[in-house]
Amino acid sequence: MSGRRVGFCLSVKKRRRMNLDAFAEFCASLRDIDLLRAIDLTQPLGQQGPFDVIIHKLSDVIVEAEHDSQSQQLLANFQSYVSAHPSTALLDPLPAMTQLLDRFASYRIMSKLYNSLQDWRICSPPYLEIHSASDLSSIQQAMMTQGLSFPLICKTRVAHGSLSHEMSLIFSAGSLADIHPPCVLQSFVNHGAVLHKVFVVGDRHFCVERPSLKNFPSGPCDRKTIFFNSHQVSKPESSSDLTALDEQMPCLPPPSSEAVAALVRELRIQLGMALFGVDVIINIHTHTLTVIDINIFPGYEGVPQFFSSLLSHIESVLDKQTSAGPRASGSLESKHTTGGPSAATT
Repeated sequence: MSGRRVGFCLSVKKRRRMNLDAFAEFCASLRDIDLLRAIDLTQPLGQQGPFDVIIHKLSDVIVEAEHDSQSQQLLANFQSYVSAHPSTALLDPLPAMTQLLDRFASYRIMSKLYNSLQDWRICSPPYLEIHSASDLSSIQQAMMTQGLSFPLICKTRVAHGSLSHEMSLIFSAGSLADIHPPCVLQSFVNHGAVLHKVFVVGDRHFCVERPSLKNFPSGPCDRKTIFFNSHQVSKPESSSDLTALDEQMPCLPPPSSEAVAALVRELRIQLGMALFGVDVIINIHTHTLTVIDINIFPGYEGVPQFFSSLLSHIESVLDKQTSAGPRASGSLESKHTTGGPSAATT
């Protein structure tokens, strides 16, 4: 792998959380990989390369490109460079990442998991897409059609940025006026206040337990809407009244390692990615493994082998690239399911 050049296109915040400098030192101490400093999208990429692999999280740029001409140009420049250099492997493909920025798209993928993974008793809660305020009058009928029940958890359509962590719990039809389209309504599943975050890095995955929302009585009630920030509820250091169980209940069994492995394999196929996270819970009544969200290039907090896993995945991508040869490397990039194992970034 002598002389292989790996570029990172990440925000300052992401680079800091990932501890990119420490990862560069780790790579240098074990392998002859030239881990370049962060790619600057405001400068010509051709002058910063060449790159054998680019690892990126362009979520900010992709989202802002919807309404900002400068971001549109930065994204276009990046795409032009990638198209002009088919031998450069991209982790992960831009179209795959873009779909996970839209909860409408990612929840459609989640809703199909039951059919492909029913032998493992894996599912996702019923959900409803709310596109605009004009949908509000028909929500109750749509809820019945889609099989939703109170309480509901409401999430923004865009799955990126600080606002994407602002959520609410809706307890009755009268409180549906509290939602702000476009958004997703998802049936809340009682899960004993335990969230299992599955971090995927290529062929490897890691499961980390986090605090989560407590149980609530099923069915509608006159309780007021609860607004909360998911980061304040489910981060490792989180402490919230919303995570404190009101009753004593036996500990739920951990997710089956075989079921989680089957879920990861299926999602890698469906997403065409390898650097992503999956939020899963265990239904307290059925013990069903329930998928509630999918995340792009997540934080990897609590994953002890992040550096070694990411390096291993980079090496496997480069090895496939070499064995495929220069003509095939372009198709390798476009189909890529790649990622990197543990560490930190959101």
